[in-house]
Amino acid sequence: MAHLQRKFKVSERRACRVVGQQRSTQRYVVVPSDFEARLVKEMKAFAEANPRWGYRRIHALLVDVGWAVNLKRIERLWRAEGLRVPPRRKNRPGGKGPGQAGNSAWARPALRPGHTWSYDFVALRTQDGRPLRVLNVVDEYTRVAVGFHVARSIGTRAVQKVLEGLFQTHPPPQLIRSDNGKEFISSGLIQWLGDQGVTAVPVAKASPQQNCYVERFNGSMRDELLDGELFHSVLEAKVVIGRWIDDYNHRRPHRGLGMITPVAFDKAERARIAVGSSDGYEGSG
Repeated sequence: MAHLQRKFKVSERRACRVVGQQRSTQRYVVVPSDFEARLVKEMKAFAEANPRWGYRRIHALLVDVGWAVNLKRIERLWRAEGLRVPPRRKNRPGGKGPGQAGNSAWARPALRPGHTWSYDFVALRTQDGRPLRVLNVVDEYTRVAVGFHVARSIGTRAVQKVLEGLFQTHPPPQLIRSDNGKEFISSGLIQWLGDQGVTAVPVAKASPQQNCYVERFNGSMRDELLDGELFHSVLEAKVVIGRWIDDYNHRRPHRGLGMITPVAFDKAERARIAVGSSDGYEGSG
């Protein structure tokens, strides 16, 4: 075919028609005999490194590192290898203080990157049985984990100190959503937030679904990391959790963002806004 195309200056379609060659046969590229074996090996390596990820996220990682495979092929190989995600553990419901349903994520949605943050705690224990708390702060629009803090106990003053540090590296959001924990609804913290130009929006009592973005983030952290780790100290927890959050922001494909990472989505949205997209964000929240 290549000879006919060169000699007679004709297209591949014309050359195939003349000699009766199927174009699909002509364009077929031989797959190396060990292609699938190498693919399975890397797929299983990703699955072992991320035991709480399903085949969709593993597929996104494989494509990201250069494997030209579709989702159905990864699903087939995933099932053939007997890979599965263990069932989730049920969390115990907790009581909440008074709040407003009008502050829910759907009643007051995030309008752009940096517009609305949400924060909440995750509770766990070190190997010696002592309590440990993790404060997570998430940008609701981009799902970027803005910051975290790990300590034996975290009160209102510690929450304010964490936010002070974040406001030095990020523009303060317009809204910050929380549940009704006493650490979040103290008058001193709410007044301080107001001085920074931030409106505190606590959700209704016993309604974690109204603060769904940080609740989902906390669930992913517990499911993918905390339930499978045993921490011996606060320092160890800080290092391991910090590494997981860095992966979450920069490496972990997010289903709610079209299987791209939160940081990649954030950059794309900010670039779109910068060039004056027709979908601009004039909303005031």
